[in-house]
Amino acid sequence: MYSQAKKRLILNLPALFICMLLLGSCENSLNDIKKIASDEENKPIMRSTGVDVIYSDSAKVKARMTTPLMIEHDDATKPYREMPKGIKIVFFDDDLKEKGTITSDYAIQREKENIIEFRKNVVATNSQGETFKSDELIDNQTEKKLYSSKPVQIIMTNGNIMNGTGFNSNESLYPWHIDQATGTFPVTEKQDPINH
Repeated sequence: MYSQAKKRLILNLPALFICMLLLGSCENSLNDIKKIASDEENKPIMRSTGVDVIYSDSAKVKARMTTPLMIEHDDATKPYREMPKGIKIVFFDDDLKEKGTITSDYAIQREKENIIEFRKNVVATNSQGETFKSDELIDNQTEKKLYSSKPVQIIMTNGNIMNGTGFNSNESLYPWHIDQATGTFPVTEKQDPINH
């Protein structure tokens, strides 16, 4: 009886070894599946090219957004849209006249936070004809504020140039506030009327 039990154990050792190998390979397969599932979760769910969107409020056109490429990411907690090839937004007044623009080389729209981040070569204009240049401009659409913590340059219609680090304004970019401001202001000499 002992020798038969010993024989069965010896005969079952290879089967036991094979089962252990299979279980080990299953564990690796489960890890691979988890990794693939995680990679799939981070992949974009939609890519759109040649995007042209009109935004309206109460049947009035307020803005037009164009971008060559928009990628939508369906992150479970924070879904977002990415514009990796640049973006242009044109704002309109009630008479459909252009009242401002924002362009940048890259933008990301965070849906839940209701924020658009413009990055890289950001250029914005307002209805006063002033031009804002920076590498960052954040549009908080809930608070209706535009701001930046990066260096910014503002070129005014009279040729004056303001530089600073940090900027905030309302959504129309006027009035605005610039932090740590320095400026270049052209000065013309006044001629003495008596001598001329």
